[in-house]
Amino acid sequence: MMVTDENELAHQVIGMAIDIHKNLGPGLPKEIYLQCMQYELQQNGLTSEINKELPIHYKNLVLESGYVLDILIENNLIVCIETCDNVVDSHIQKMLKMLRLGQYKLGLVINFNSSLLKNGIRRVTNHKNQEEN
Repeated sequence: MMVTDENELAHQVIGMAIDIHKNLGPGLPKEIYLQCMQYELQQNGLTSEINKELPIHYKNLVLESGYVLDILIENNLIVCIETCDNVVDSHIQKMLKMLRLGQYKLGLVINFNSSLLKNGIRRVTNHKNQEEN
């Protein structure tokens, strides 16, 4: 199934994350959830890049390993997997920085350590790179 709209894609990814969380629950290492998410994406026919490096450009300097995206889906949606007590402002700021550097519109921070996963999901939007009408 080809999905191009980042909001529709996010909805689909959240459903996959909830399914993973229902099956495994909280408390596992991040890598486990990352691999399960990659499996779900493949099963649903979505392209993804795991641990994708996002270079940082500063004047004439290019820093190749500036940020590493946990998952880039359909070259459209960034997903950051967390396994912490709570999603805090620094997680949101980091996602916003990655969205701006890569000129993406939407990212999801998913904290699999939440007892109820829907409380551990944060949508982060990049309004800076959207075209103004």
